[in-house]
Amino acid sequence: MTYEQMKKLLQITDDAAQKLELVMDFGAQLKNVPYDALCSEIVGCSSFVEICRVGNNFYGRADSALVRGIVAIVVAMVDGKSPDEIKKMDIEQQFMELNLQLGAGRLNGVNSMIRFLKNL
Repeated sequence: MTYEQMKKLLQITDDAAQKLELVMDFGAQLKNVPYDALCSEIVGCSSFVEICRVGNNFYGRADSALVRGIVAIVVAMVDGKSPDEIKKMDIEQQFMELNLQLGAGRLNGVNSMIRFLKNL
């Protein structure tokens, strides 16, 4: 699923609980990480999170359903983009525009993922 498709689905409802259910559904649809992917554990997340890549194709995994969904969104934002293109993106703003009701710990993890991607 593309980031634009995810964004459209999240815009359908203003209900915070329904949005989080959608996010968990996104996580259930994450593509499997290829065996030859370069994976990095994201430090700063309260759950185990890895962001992986093969060229400009991005993958992710996490040990929590909600966090897996967050990873799916972040990975979809950057999938197919080069490190230079990612550096020019305002991923933080795009993520905030989704209006997800996440706690401070989860937002800290999102920021850690974004920092990692900006420093590829």
